[in-house]
Formats: sequence, C-alpha cells, structure tokens
Amino acid sequence: MRRYGPAVLMLLMAAAMLRITLFSDLYLRYVQAGLRPYLIASGVLLGLLGVLAAARARTAREGTGHAGEDARPDEDAHDHGHSHSHTVGPRLAWLLALPATALLLFPPPALGSYSAAREDARRAAVGVGTFPALPSGDPVDLSVAAFASRAVYDSGRSLQGRTVRLTGFVTHGDGGTWYVTRLLVSCCAADATTNKVLVRGADAPATDTWVTVTGIWHPTGKPGSSAAWPPVLDATTVRQVEEPSDPYEKR
Repeated sequence: MRRYGPAVLMLLMAAAMLRITLFSDLYLRYVQAGLRPYLIASGVLLGLLGVLAAARARTAREGTGHAGEDARPDEDAHDHGHSHSHTVGPRLAWLLALPATALLLFPPPALGSYSAAREDARRAAVGVGTFPALPSGDPVDLSVAAFASRAVYDSGRSLQGRTVRLTGFVTHGDGGTWYVTRLLVSCCAADATTNKVLVRGADAPATDTWVTVTGIWHPTGKPGSSAAWPPVLDATTVRQVEEPSDPYEKR
C-alpha cells in the first residue's frame, strides 16, 4: 500500500480542487473568480500525475513480485530488522491526506464575523476628496466598501439625503450595536480586509446572518476624521437574504 501513497494523496487533492471549482462555486470562499481556470488546470494536472504515479507503482510491484523468492535468508533478516524504521515515515506521511479529505468532504465556510472582529478600525485622514455623483433614483445599490468610502472620505457628501441599499453579514458590537459587514479581497481570503456600517433604527439579527439593509446615511464627523468611522446608516428596512455564492467584495 505504501507504494500508492503519493498517488492517493495527489488524487485526493485533485478531487478536492475539482469539487470546489468545476462542480460548485465553493472556491469563491477562498479566491477571486478570475483564478478559477488556474485551479481547474491544477486539479486536472494533479489528477493526471496521481494516475501516472499509481500506474508506475503497479508496474514496479509486478516487476519485483517474484524477486523475494530468490532473496537470501540473511538479507531477509537484515531487511526485517530495519522494517519498522522504514515504515514510520510513510505512516506519518498519510497525515497529509487529512487536509485534502477535509476539503473534499467538509469545505470550510467563508470568512465571517470572527475574521471581521480581528481587524481594528484603522482609518487615516487620507484620500479625502470628492466622489463621482451617484446614479439617479432611490434606493441606490452600493457595496459596503463603496458606501464606507463615500461616508468617510467624500468631502462633497454625495450620500447626503440619498436612500441606499447594502447587503452583507451581521456582526455585533458593544452595547447592542450591530453592523452590516463585508470582507474585501484583492486576491484571496488571506488578504481580506473588513468594511462595516453601523446600523441604527432596527433590531439586530443573529451574528453572521446575511441581510439587505435599506436606509439613509447619518453623518457623524468631518470627512477623514476618526469620528467619521464607522459610517452610520439609519435603517428603514432590514431583510434577511441568502448568502451569495461569492461572499466577498472585490477591490
């Protein structure tokens, strides 16, 4: 069985990668959509290498299947004496199959409130200026990142008096406060940063619940100042929604 260890590991990894990319949208929990072709290609390549490794192991086994009959007794004894030391490594190597099996059977969820809570609200007074006008008509659908940027840095206050609609997951703060939150990624989940909007005027849903919040921006400070963060939204409606297949906002 040890001969087939590398082949099995490669086939497990290939199956896991193809499951989350070719047969579902689960890969969007970890990387941007543009990386899907590369992940599929990697999965296919690993699968081919796994099949090739299995075929070579089978050929090697058949070629040496009768060699043991001609082995000398002293050589057999020598090999037996070292058999335990030679098997420790391969047995430990099988632990590498656990991550691949877990990804294949139990894909981890997208980053949520725990990841958002780990990042402090560090916002400097940079980038303050005017933003392009918003589209006509209310409510205006905005990403949480776009709303936060305008609310904190727009000296022209383009959000003033406009009704906006934001979608994200719920995180809780101190004193019963809650936020509609999204994670922003450049490449993959490892570089995710947090944007959140404080919601007022509505009861807090459960943590990590996905909601669409409609409301009006509530100015809280001078653009670019610490008082302007986090931005505030006076909610008129809060509606629970399904988690989107792509849970992250993109830069």
